[in-house]
Order: sequence, then structure tokens, then C-alpha cells
Amino acid sequence: MTEEVLSQTEIDQLLTAISPTEFVEEDDAPTTPRRRIKIYDFKRPDKFSKEQVRTVRIIHETFARLAITTLSANLRSVVQMRVYSVDQLSYEEFIRSIPSPTTMAIVQLDPLKGSAIIEIDPNIAFAIIDRSFGGGGTGQNYNRELTDIENSVIEFVLVSLLANMREAWGQVVTLRPRFRQLETNPQFAQVVPPTEMALLVTIETRINETEGMINLCLPYITLEPIASRLSAQQWYSISRGNESAENISNIHNEIKNVNIGLKAVIGNTSITVRETLKLKVGDHICLPYAPANKPIELYVGDKPKFLGMPGRIGRKIGLHIVKQTGNIDDDLIRELAQNEGNK
Repeated sequence: MTEEVLSQTEIDQLLTAISPTEFVEEDDAPTTPRRRIKIYDFKRPDKFSKEQVRTVRIIHETFARLAITTLSANLRSVVQMRVYSVDQLSYEEFIRSIPSPTTMAIVQLDPLKGSAIIEIDPNIAFAIIDRSFGGGGTGQNYNRELTDIENSVIEFVLVSLLANMREAWGQVVTLRPRFRQLETNPQFAQVVPPTEMALLVTIETRINETEGMINLCLPYITLEPIASRLSAQQWYSISRGNESAENISNIHNEIKNVNIGLKAVIGNTSITVRETLKLKVGDHICLPYAPANKPIELYVGDKPKFLGMPGRIGRKIGLHIVKQTGNIDDDLIRELAQNEGNK
């Protein structure tokens, strides 16, 4: 009888196929649920919470919608943009992930300290340039730096996009983004230390048939002063119109500079339409009798607010206020503001 010997591979397969059943007594059965363990990389600490990342995404979705309008008007072409992702990564990882040469704008985010980076995919950059010079907007796979004229075209587009960024961030902070310089080599754009964490907002962009990405790199050190404002609760409270005390004070200060009309009514009467049609230069209209010492009403807007005595101030006719008959209240302020807005 021939003795059959199993190879090591066959033995391993048998051991893998066997799944031994373990019996646990009820008294010894574990009662505490197993906890999920999340791997944490101390070399890449997360500086932004999920809520803050979500708020930044909402802000740049607004930015993308505004940028579509701006680019479509400037290029006279169909432009599509959407936020593809918002990720946390180190600045070194961001620099290594983009090609060289590329189009990188260093932007100063006043009043915040520090800078941000706007990187435009070469395909999109050349599509913008081609469309600006009357072409069809087809991207070319050029592996070269931009010329001086092409740099001027991209700078003009970037300045337009910065205006959209200012508007998109308006509900969180009054940003004044300022273009500093344009770089083509990522290694020359060291705005923060390589290990500094940053948010990378990737916006998928399409100009006619050309597709590419526009990346916004926002270092944590730049956003740190306003990190507490990057919360959904504050975002939606502002969206609902729950203004802060500071904003209300600013609105009141602006309303105080609104010009309003004052009129002093000496008297009034009524005439028919027939009499109105017969009026001509030199005619007189009789008003009801009023004593000379009787105060007349002073109207603020269309509401009577004061009583005053007519007289002269130097060579001019004036009115001396003697009594307040109405309150200068919030309703009047709102009415004046609405009238000013309608103008």
C-alpha cells in the first residue's frame, strides 16, 4: 500500500478550510460590545473637524456657482464647475500632488494672516488662454511655462475669481483677497512649512470639451483665527437672518447716514379737478385761517413728528421746534431704510 504524503501547500489549504467552533458558556460570554479602533497617523494630525470641513465645502459650492457666472461672461463660453472634494493633508503632500510646470497663484487673504494657493490645471489654464484670444477653448497638453502675455490673461481671470471668493466667504468673514504673484514651479511656492496641515478644495472644471481641476489650498494657520466660525450652526443662523449685535449696530450706523425729507406744512385745503385744470401762474389759493402764533407740523418722511414756530434764521426762513408729537422709533427707521432701498 502506497503511503500518500501531503505537501505543505495542501496542509495550509486544509487548515484554512477548517473553522473550529468555540463554545462559550453563558456566564462567561462577553457583555461589553467591541469598540472600533480608528488608525491615527500622528504625522498627519487632523486640525479641522468634520463640521468645519462641511462648512468650507458649502462656502466653496457658493464660490463655484459665482465663478461659473464670472468665467462664462469673461470667456463667452459654457463653463461648468462643481466641488469634487474637500480633504485635509499636509502642505508637502499638496505640493507633490501637482504637476510642474503649472499655474499657481499666491493669494493674500486680508485681514487673515498668511496666504492661500489657487492652482489651475494646465489644461484649464490653456483653455482659458485659447478662448480669450478667440479660439474654441480647447485645452492643449503643453508642457511649458506661460509667456508674459499669457500670464496677464490668467492674472485677469484670477482677480475676477477673487471677487467671487470674497462674496462666498462674506457670511463668515469679510475677506479682502489680494493677488500677490504667479508661480509655475510648485517648489517656489512655500507659503507655510511642509508639515503644516491644510484644507484642499478640489473643484472639477469644464470649459467646452476641456476638463481639469482648480485646487484651492487653505493652510490651517491661515484659517485658525476664524475656525470657531466654521460651524453649521453659525452658518445657518446667519443664513436665517439672525444678525449678531455687531451686525445690527453696523446696520443702524449705515441707516443714520440715509438722507430723509423734512417738510413743514403751513396749511392745506381741497379743490375740485375742474378748479385744478383752470389754475395758472399768478393765481392764489386760500388756506384756512390760522393764528400767527399757532405752531405748524413738521413731517419726517410722511409722518408728523414735531411742532414748530416759523421764523427767520439770518436771511433764511426757518422753523423753531417746540414740541415732539411722534416717536422716532424702529418702525420709522425700517420705513426709511426700505424707501432708500427702493430708490
